[in-house]
Parts: sequence; structure tokens; C-alpha cells
Amino acid sequence: MTKPAPFQINSPDELRRRPKSELPDVCKKLRRYLIDHISVGGGHFAAGLGAIELTVALHYVFNTPDDILVWDVGHQSYPHKILTGRGERIQSIRTQGGLAPFPAREESEYDSFGVGHSSTSISAAVGMTMALRARGSKRKVVAVAGDGGITAGMAYEAMNHLGDLKSDVIIVLNDNKMSISPNVGAMTSYLTRILSSGAYNAVLEGGRRLLKPLPPIGEFAKRTQEHLKGMIVPGTLFEELGINYFGPVDGHDVGLLIKTLDNLKSLKSPCLLHIVTEKGKGYDPAENDPVKYHAVGEFDPDTGLRPKPAAAKPSPPTYSDVFGRWVCDMAERDDRLFAITPAMREGSNLIEFEQRFPDRYSDVGIAEQHAVTLAAGLACEGAHPVVAIYSTFLQRAYDQLIHDVAIQNLPVLFALDRAGVVGPDGRTHAGMFDLSYLRCVPNLLVMTPGDENTARRMLTTGHLHDGPAAVRYPRGKGPGAEVRLDFETVPVGRAELVREGRSVMLMAFGGPLSAAREVADKHDFGLLDMRFVKPLDAAAIDDAVARYDAIVTVEDNVRMGGAGGAVCEHLARTEARVLCLGLPDRFQEHASREELLAEAGLDAAGIERDVLEFMKR
Repeated sequence: MTKPAPFQINSPDELRRRPKSELPDVCKKLRRYLIDHISVGGGHFAAGLGAIELTVALHYVFNTPDDILVWDVGHQSYPHKILTGRGERIQSIRTQGGLAPFPAREESEYDSFGVGHSSTSISAAVGMTMALRARGSKRKVVAVAGDGGITAGMAYEAMNHLGDLKSDVIIVLNDNKMSISPNVGAMTSYLTRILSSGAYNAVLEGGRRLLKPLPPIGEFAKRTQEHLKGMIVPGTLFEELGINYFGPVDGHDVGLLIKTLDNLKSLKSPCLLHIVTEKGKGYDPAENDPVKYHAVGEFDPDTGLRPKPAAAKPSPPTYSDVFGRWVCDMAERDDRLFAITPAMREGSNLIEFEQRFPDRYSDVGIAEQHAVTLAAGLACEGAHPVVAIYSTFLQRAYDQLIHDVAIQNLPVLFALDRAGVVGPDGRTHAGMFDLSYLRCVPNLLVMTPGDENTARRMLTTGHLHDGPAAVRYPRGKGPGAEVRLDFETVPVGRAELVREGRSVMLMAFGGPLSAAREVADKHDFGLLDMRFVKPLDAAAIDDAVARYDAIVTVEDNVRMGGAGGAVCEHLARTEARVLCLGLPDRFQEHASREELLAEAGLDAAGIERDVLEFMKR
């Protein structure tokens, strides 16, 4: 393994003092630095490699942080972090106490907008520009959007507003032909047709010719517009929104990027620069498999190989694996099943389903609202669609869940992956609110499996239910329960008594069941696997209150408005002693799932401590 190469630039000011002739070498060293250091600690990888030249050009041309860069998603922002004084800490990214996984306002003055989800950069940039212009400021604002982010409706809502305002926001569309999952939809096909046409190289060469001796900027803009429209008209959509289109431009030619951005900087109207990059650029393993290298753990930077794990017992399936197997099994059995994902094919484990049932599979891109209403439309005509979506991303489609699915009582199943604490991706990706925002919705069945086999049974229950249902399960592996490949269901609204006990009845909802079981076994407490948040098993709760001194609810959702709150509402007219354990009323920072659960007191030690203290009162 080669020794990590040093990288000497610690601020954009230092970068801007370098002559332009040195910038290709700066890019080369920055790329090597990123490869060497992420190989040690892991993190998001391929997107940053593809954005090296763009990042250098942006900080070279614009007077950051006075001029403002707004990043979309944040996967591509690692080079930005390195160039803005955080290079020495880049190995700590996504770890407890380390750098944030995405741009974070409190971490650096160069991080203008906190981000984790997609397609927010243009809206934020428009808002920032409005505020700046209202107080007479001429600071420039640049939004950097990926081609995955441009599949979302929010991006077009923002561009529609921008075109009407005619504010001088610069949008950089970083087109690397890929988000996490392969991009889909008409917009992606549109960009692909442009790039695969015979005119593409002519456009690039035409752009270079225009940048040699440049005419005045107004004439430059006019000639560029005429050139593009005359050649292949790639920017018609953006032009119709009132946004001047420039490109496509080679996103790995740092000199060309600097010349182009330097000219666009003086425009007084909104513009979009379309650059073409390669995800994983400069590192062969990542270029050849950008999905695999989207986010990585430790690997050998010289070979791309990851350390071989020590020999161990066969690993139990993850909850995503359980879902992926179930959805294929059920689709074989029931041709009403359609699967929908908003650009999370790999994460939700729908790869096999897409291969086997392509006519019943839809990846709608980063368009969560459309995904949910699409499911509603399918259900109106007899289908039983499954929306495979991360808990945090369903928040973006809450209105559609209520307005289009629940009000009409349609049979749509929401398979909510990454519920509860998620870990290294931090607060933007935590699925900590779903029980609170789901249990208040009429008609909705809400289930919390405590192990892998129960998860499969609940998916079957939700699919066969004649109305909307949600099964929420955590990231990664469960306790290792054997998964029976049958189609058994769970009695709706029925808890399961795990063990009788004395003095305290623990009521576990979902993921914390294993930790609660450990505490119950140690202290001879009773334990109920509650399984349903809606409808609650009122009879089981009433029986526990009658026979135990205290009730303790445990959930990996925020305590406020969560499952424990539902139990307290049921017991409001009684004198029952109730302790509700759950996630705190704050956003936890990035760390491993185990560290976050321990911090919240939801590991066995934390549950034991809080219960014993409660019983002393």
C-alpha cells in the first residue's frame, strides 16, 4: 500500500493564489489525497472523485465564502471539505465526533446550507439570492445539482420560480449519468440523447472556440445560446423556464471550467451550466463500478480490494434482504403486486425483483411524492403496490400519503427501511419520526417487527390488508431469527407475550425488542412484543396494568408523539405508572447505530438503568 500523499492547500484563498497552470496538478493531488484517506476510514467516494475539477474551479473563480456555494445531496462535497481546511480530519468523516457526512452550517463557514436529501440546492440558492439582493448585496450564489437531483419535481419548482424572478443564480448541473441507482425517466433520457448524439463533440469544440478571444459577455451569451440551439437544442427546457443554458462542457477540464464560470459570473440573469463528468473519475475500480464505490468502508487504495473478513458463522440476513426475498416470493404468488422505489433500488434490495418482474417494477427517480401517488393510482385499479422507501424519505411525501392514499383507504403497503437510528449518515437520514407521523393518520395500519421472521409475516399482513399499511424496520441485521419462507400473517392489532415476570412489564416496539428481552430475562420482568402501534392491543395493555406495578414502553422513535405516547393516551384515565423510553427530543449526530442507541439509552444497559431508577421513585 502506498504512503498517503500530502495535500498542502488548506483554504480557497491559498488555492486562488496558485497560477492557473498549476491547477491540473492540484486536481491530481486532491484526487490522490481523497483516494488514500477515504480508503482508511471509508465514506462516500465515487461522487467526490467525479467532482474534483468542478470543486477546484468553483473555489478558484468565486470568492468563497463571501460568494456562496450550495451543494445538493452532499455526496460530492468531500473535495470541498478538504479544500476548506478540513483535509486533516477527512478520515474521521461519518464517525462519532468526526466530520459531518454532508455539508453542515455549524461545521464551516463554507458550508452555506445543511443538506442530506436531494434536490434542495436550487430552492435554497434562490432564497439566499432574494435575501442578499433585498439588502443590496452583490454576492454570487451557485447551486451545484447532480443529475440525480434534477429528477425531482422540487428542482423544477425552484427553476420555474427562478426564471420568473430573473435573479442571477448560477446552476451547475453535474451530469455524471448516475445517482446512487442508475438514473431513470424522460429527463435522463433527454440528457443521454444529447450526449450520445454526433453533435456532442462539436458542441464541446464550439464552446472551446467561443472561449478563445472572447467578445463582450453579452455577445458571448447570445452567441453561445444561438450556437447551442442551432446545433442540438439541449437547453430548450431550461430556456423555456427563463434560464440561460450553457453546455455541455467537459467537467474534467479544469481550465475550461474556470474560463466558462468566469464568464458566467458576470451575467445578470439566471443561467445553467451543464457539465459532463464521470463518477469515480481517476480511480479505475470506482469508474468501473460506481454503485459499489458510491460509499465504501476500508479498502486498499492500490487495488480497490477490501480486507477479507475473518472466518465467522454465516451472517443472518439484513432486514433489507428479508424484504427483497419476500417481495419476489409474493410477486410470484400474487400478480397484483407492483414494486415502486424512489431511486433506492440497491438500498431497498429490489435488484432481483426488477430482473424478474420488470413490468411490475418502477424506479421513479428521486421523486418520493410521485412514488406515493403513483401507488395510489395503481391501487385504484386493483393493484396492491408496495412502496419501498427509507423512513426519512417518506417524510417528503407525507401529504401524498394522507391525501392520495389514506383518505381513499387504498391498499398500498409502505416498506419503511432505515427506521430509527441509521448511523453514519447522520441526522438527515435518521428515521426517528415515522411512528409519530404515521400513527395519527386514519385508516393506516402501522407495524413494528422485532425480528426478521416477524418482518416477513408483517409484510404479508400488510400486502393482504384491504387498506394502507406500513411496516417499519431498522437498517442492517436483526437478532438472527430464522426466517420461514411461508406466507403466514400476524393477527392485526395483537401483541405477543414473550415472557411473564414480576413488577415491571416492558412493552417493546420493533428494533429494541432484543435489548428489552435481555433486561427482562436478567430482572425477571414481563415482556410484550407490541408489534402494532396502530391499532394498539388495548386488551394486552389493560391486562398488564392490572397485574404489574409499572409499565415501560421502549421504541426507537422519538418519545414525543410516538408509540409510548399512544400507550399513555390509552391509559390517560387510569393511575398506571408508565415510563416511556425512546429517542431524545434532539437531532443526534453521526455515529454507528450501536453508539447512537447507547447514547439514547436504548441498549440493554441504558434500558436497565432507566427502569431501575424509575422503580426507586
